Amino acid sequence: MIITIGVIIFLSLVIGIALGISAIKFKVDGDPIIEKIDSILPQTQCGQCGYPGCKPYATAIANGEADINQCPPGGDDGIHKLADLLGVDYKPLNEEHGVPKPKSIAIIDEKTCIGCTLCIQACPVDAILGSAKHMHTIIEKECTGCELCLPPCPVDCIEMVPIKETTENWKWKYPVHKLKVDERASP
Repeated sequence: MIITIGVIIFLSLVIGIALGISAIKFKVDGDPIIEKIDSILPQTQCGQCGYPGCKPYATAIANGEADINQCPPGGDDGIHKLADLLGVDYKPLNEEHGVPKPKSIAIIDEKTCIGCTLCIQACPVDAILGSAKHMHTIIEKECTGCELCLPPCPVDCIEMVPIKETTENWKWKYPVHKLKVDERASP
């Protein structure tokens, strides 16, 4: 009787340890579909989609609360990729959220800048460097071109400049296939 109880306790411990290790090793953080959707979005954090950033928009898409065609910076290429990922039909960009523009970065005219820090407060990715009453500058590698720094600037010293396409930033465009329908072949 004591040996049977000992064996049951030993097996319970071994199985419990194995389950604990498995739970740690195979742990899934968050919803993987949200991560996949977020990786397709352009990470501009611009809010044009109606959400405060790309991750909340990805979560809304995954939960069925938002449509795939609300991201102007992602453009048609992003909408096609989201449609393919989610297995839904492509929809053209909803222009209520804006229109696609060429990728740009902000440039500050440092002679005109008064150092008000309003642009720094508006930047969602901390791409503006400066301090109060001193000129500011843009960290070009960090700037996403969201244009959120433009409205608060009281002296209009910020300009959006399109990024020239080079081999480092060029991306393959989503292919567009047009099907020809042969009317003679239909039954």
